[in-house]
Amino acid sequence: MILKNYNINGFYDELLTDSLKARPGAGKLINYLKHASNDNLQRRKLAAELAIKTMGITFTVYSEGKNIDREWPYDIIPRIISLKEWQRVESGLKQRLVALNHFIDDIYNDQKILKDKIVPNEILKSSKNYREQCQGIKPVYGVWAHICGSDLVRDSDGTIYVLEDNLRVPSGVSYMIENRKVTKRVFPELFEDYNILPMGDYPNQLFDILSSISPRPKDYPEVAVLTPGIYNSAYFEHSFLAQQMGAELVEGSDLVVGNDDCVYMKTIDGLSRVDVIYRRIDDLFIDPEVFNNDSLLGVSGIIRAWKKGKVALANAPGAGVADDKVVYTYVPDMIRYYLGEEPILPNVPSYSCDNEKERKHVLANLDKLVVKPANESGGYGMLIGPKSSKKERTEMARLIKAKPRNYIAQPVINISTVPTLCDNSIEPRHVDLRPFILQGDRMHVTAGGLTRVALVKGSLVVNSSQGGGSKDTWIVAPNKD
Repeated sequence: MILKNYNINGFYDELLTDSLKARPGAGKLINYLKHASNDNLQRRKLAAELAIKTMGITFTVYSEGKNIDREWPYDIIPRIISLKEWQRVESGLKQRLVALNHFIDDIYNDQKILKDKIVPNEILKSSKNYREQCQGIKPVYGVWAHICGSDLVRDSDGTIYVLEDNLRVPSGVSYMIENRKVTKRVFPELFEDYNILPMGDYPNQLFDILSSISPRPKDYPEVAVLTPGIYNSAYFEHSFLAQQMGAELVEGSDLVVGNDDCVYMKTIDGLSRVDVIYRRIDDLFIDPEVFNNDSLLGVSGIIRAWKKGKVALANAPGAGVADDKVVYTYVPDMIRYYLGEEPILPNVPSYSCDNEKERKHVLANLDKLVVKPANESGGYGMLIGPKSSKKERTEMARLIKAKPRNYIAQPVINISTVPTLCDNSIEPRHVDLRPFILQGDRMHVTAGGLTRVALVKGSLVVNSSQGGGSKDTWIVAPNKD
């Protein structure tokens, strides 16, 4: 029995209870794993690796100034979440994005939440992602962040928390979809035993959301995915989504803004108007006319075209004002303020280093807390207190004292584990979950999301850039029979 030495170590395991009994919905999978030989599982692992290579599923790691293209790291054992639990999570994610879009729209217009002192003025003034150039703009439906990837973690008591919201250019959805395709190849028989909610309709849902914000009422508006190019770490995803949506994949040099302030794509037949741009370029590089005038990635005049309503941009420039770990601490208050509701999904308890009292607590307890930069991603710049050295804590204390606004701290969450196939055994590895939420004329949440797994034993860092991998995520409904 390959699971006989499985040791949960006091964590919440997504598939197994403390007594190694299958959790509701996971029985057939666990029974399969208990009776599978290591050789059988290793053959399936090799089959998955071959599929990933054949399908060309890659990601890029920036290392020592070089771009290293790697095959996507994937574990064959899926994660299972019951439909009943997922329905609550889905409601909480929708509630959260609605409130965040209210906040962004308010910040760039009336700023009522600041006047009512729900969020301090200083938070906005010191925000790295606030764009003064966006003041006064009112996008269609009041939506600035059309695509959001919120990271969820489960603590040892089973509570699901929102760890952070990604509202600028959230990535990973292509890997979520490809994971499902690989799993179907590796475990086709298990799909006969389970009623698993599909997730492959995401590109269609994304296209519909993008179409809904088009400035021209057309059945099939011209949608383009704007990429920085082949050297970007998420280029696989850019090309994947463009192909799946039937949209154009363009770089800044492929677009031009005409005298009529419309955006046009250069084609062999001449200029062709673009209605909606799903941009995967950071704000500061999207328009050299407005932001960084040295940028070669963006399109000169695109912000002017957006302001005049001649083109729609998703996510809208300026949406990153809410993609800030300090602003994150106020999201529950935003939900109460804008929606008059209690948050369905809780935040991880957090300390803002900008607050003198909370900063003193953080500095006195660096060995017990996780400290995060307010505007970094990918796991960079973090301090995991219990696993840090005295030298690392001293350096973090120096950084916090120099720029307290740049840091928040949270207690260490004993994030849940999932059985993971290692060299010759199945062992628990820590996971998080990134579902993707869409908002335009309607809302859509993926059935599950990208489960990221820390492949290094004992590690809590799941980012692929830091050695993490991924798993397929099954939202399982009761069988109809």
